[in-house]
Amino acid sequence: MNAAEQEIQNAVREAFSALEAATTTQQIKEIEQAFLGKNGQIVQFAKRMGALPKEERPAFGAAVNGAKQEVQGRLDARAATILEAELARQFEEEAIDVTMPGRRTRRGNSHILHQTTLRIKQVLSGLGFVYEEGPELEEFRYNFDALNYPPDHPAMDDQDTFYVSDDQVLRTQCTGLQGRVFEKTAPPLRVFTVGRTFRNEAVDRTHNHTFHQVDCFMVDEGVSMADLKGTLGAFARAMFGPEVTVRFRPDFFPFVEPGVDYAISSPKLFGGRWVELGGAGLIHPNILERYGIDTERYSGFAFGLGVERIPMMAYGVDDLRNFLENDLRFLDQFQRQPIRGLA
Repeated sequence: MNAAEQEIQNAVREAFSALEAATTTQQIKEIEQAFLGKNGQIVQFAKRMGALPKEERPAFGAAVNGAKQEVQGRLDARAATILEAELARQFEEEAIDVTMPGRRTRRGNSHILHQTTLRIKQVLSGLGFVYEEGPELEEFRYNFDALNYPPDHPAMDDQDTFYVSDDQVLRTQCTGLQGRVFEKTAPPLRVFTVGRTFRNEAVDRTHNHTFHQVDCFMVDEGVSMADLKGTLGAFARAMFGPEVTVRFRPDFFPFVEPGVDYAISSPKLFGGRWVELGGAGLIHPNILERYGIDTERYSGFAFGLGVERIPMMAYGVDDLRNFLENDLRFLDQFQRQPIRGLA
């Protein structure tokens, strides 16, 4: 064995010694790079062949290739042993005791306003009204002009309405849907909607810039205040129980004539007190005529109420802001079940 071959064998023994001392797959990779990598010790021997006499090259090349195979074989075997040990340790460390009780999954609740909205939809749909949606970014003409608002009405002031442009506002009421429906649907019709509305209010316990509103209207032949009161009575009894009665008091709204505010009373819920729910009335003839509806033949009623008012009454909530502040201490009180006090 000449000096060059002896040098190769020394490198092989050095590689074997390093592999025996290795305990991790990372160390195995480092050893492979040190001896068999592009610049590894054994690979470097092949670069010296050009300097050897021609007759010595075959034996030297065979020795280099043999060394590569020996080191690669020992390296593969050692890598498999270490990997198996590492996996065994990992499985032991990450083992799960299947006999231990599992973590209880936290169940989410439907938001109280969502619960209330679903109940309103259920009741009004049961009364024959069809649900439709209108845009929150509403055209000025639907939000005001089409609803018979005079130019000097207080609601037209900038401080009451969020104007996006001269022609678009964040809707201040869901009643703006009426014009959109009248444009595409001829009487008879029964329609309602539920949605967010926006007003430039100073936020306090009873006011917010964002709130939810129901708007419901009907147009047919011979519709009167009796139909309105009967519908509101049926709605209130379905929502709050069979003992509820409805009261009308005269009020003014530009889009109805005559107009009333309506209140309900129930000995079980309110101790006999009257609690105002919203505004209502017969749809103003100017609105119907604007959309080509014959007011000699057809008349209609409309009513609206705030969604938040219902759970406030049912649960005794005294601050409107609680509904939109996402405080889980407040929201977790309302489980997914019928609202207390509602049928």
